[in-house]
Amino acid sequence: MTESQHEISAPREKSLNFIEQIVERDLAAGLNDGRLQTRFPPEPNGYLHIGHAKAICMDFGIAQKYGGVCNLRLDDTNPQKEDTEYVEAIKDDIRWLGFEWGKICHASDYFQQLWDFAVQLIREGKAYIDEQTSEQIAAQKGTPTQAGTDSPFRNRPIEENLALFEKMNSGELPEGSMVLRAKIDMANPNMHFRDPIIYRIINKEHHRTGSRWKAYPMYDFAHGQSDYFEGVTHSICTLEFVPHRPLYDWFIDQLKEGKDLEDHRPHQFEFNRLNLTYTVMSKRKLLALVTEKLVDGWDDPRMPTICGLRRRGYSPEAVRRFIEMIGYTKFDALNDYAMLEAAAREDLNARAQRVSAVLNPVKLIITNYPEGQSEEMEAVNNPECAADGTHTITFSRELWIEREDFMEDAPKKYFRMRPDGEVRLKNAYIVKCTGCKKDEEGNVIEVYAEYDPQSRSGLPGADRRVKGTLHWVSANHCLPAEVRLYDRLFSVENPAADERDFRELLNPESLKVLTNCYVEPYAAEVASPYLQFQRIGYFTQDKHSTPQHLVFNRTVGLKDGWTKK
Repeated sequence: MTESQHEISAPREKSLNFIEQIVERDLAAGLNDGRLQTRFPPEPNGYLHIGHAKAICMDFGIAQKYGGVCNLRLDDTNPQKEDTEYVEAIKDDIRWLGFEWGKICHASDYFQQLWDFAVQLIREGKAYIDEQTSEQIAAQKGTPTQAGTDSPFRNRPIEENLALFEKMNSGELPEGSMVLRAKIDMANPNMHFRDPIIYRIINKEHHRTGSRWKAYPMYDFAHGQSDYFEGVTHSICTLEFVPHRPLYDWFIDQLKEGKDLEDHRPHQFEFNRLNLTYTVMSKRKLLALVTEKLVDGWDDPRMPTICGLRRRGYSPEAVRRFIEMIGYTKFDALNDYAMLEAAAREDLNARAQRVSAVLNPVKLIITNYPEGQSEEMEAVNNPECAADGTHTITFSRELWIEREDFMEDAPKKYFRMRPDGEVRLKNAYIVKCTGCKKDEEGNVIEVYAEYDPQSRSGLPGADRRVKGTLHWVSANHCLPAEVRLYDRLFSVENPAADERDFRELLNPESLKVLTNCYVEPYAAEVASPYLQFQRIGYFTQDKHSTPQHLVFNRTVGLKDGWTKK
């Protein structure tokens, strides 16, 4: 079946994306003996980011939906950049997103088969050793509108090519001294067909195969063949691989020449990659941010990495929901970061445990409340889920409230605490402000109020309404905490398209650390990692948090404040 036969001109059903439609059609037609097998093939040279999460949801999700299998294949063809640390991180991220692979494969599993195939191409006169420099090879490839010129080594004798290919793997030759190229067509309008390089020399030990190999296959050569060796039916990738697809098919044609290809071969399909405003997806740039210590590692909560999102407090459901919102098409787009935050809010509103925290405290003294007395108030853990139950929060004479919740000279529609104004303290009493105390510089250091003993929440007749409700924590029954307020990592909408050095585009306000905060004890005790600081936003404990030094990261605010800015 050709690619054109797989294309769908109009969706049959709105709930299916175009890849799902192709899969349903192929399964109904009995292609590949009714099997569905996909693969997720990351290179273990860095941590996965949210763009990879979109591919994971497609590769694993479609296999899961249609009863197929998805393998994890590590594309470990370049030992200069790869590390077992990245392999373990990739596995952790896939599992966190909610998926499991059929089996773990490696491109290195097929090094001998790929070598044998390369030897086959040489014997058939379809590959040759080229000793030109990379600059010379690039220059003689021509342009999209001008045909390339043949390499002076293109018609080298087969036996000489075979001997030199063996020498490439001997360890005797320096990197860049020679390459193996496929002999296809130097005048082809598709530049990828102009005698592509399929093997190069890398004199570095491989983390799995050790020193066995010095000649390593290129991605375009290894990818399609690995798909075939594994039995992949649907090789799903992003749109930048569209011009590579004819070469993908050409190599498989040579590998299976003379055999029945039509119903038992992998087919490549492409969808749009995930581009996100105010961030970059380049592994090179992300690595630079880490190595230059411009961020706190790969899992810095400002990073678009999956582990960064996890540390920031995103749930896997929120990430999958965001990917579902943006969908899969054949057109690249720049997705608004606000959509990711909206997906997080929607998810966290349903799952987050509500706690009280004060980030910019000022003391509130209830002057008519007995000194030394305290009482327990019932607080709902999650109003969206009654099964989550309640917990108690301690009320006392001295409380902390947000400094922004008091204004001495307040405008008419200011419904928080003001002199002679009444507000309800959440889960507790209605209080009336009676004044404040200032320091020598005029800063408010204490606010005074009186409480109405008959207005305790939940008591009969305590439903007297006031327009403002404030959160609070008891000054003698709370815990100190550090709170980190994270924002967008870059200050420009599309840093990837900006000609300036990406380091110049970093947002200086992307992290604010507040060290004088207070939280109720339940915030440190609750088992759930997903918290809502009431009236403030969604937070999670950081990995560096300890019982002696609590640290919370802001996942996202309750509302989108960036668009207004």
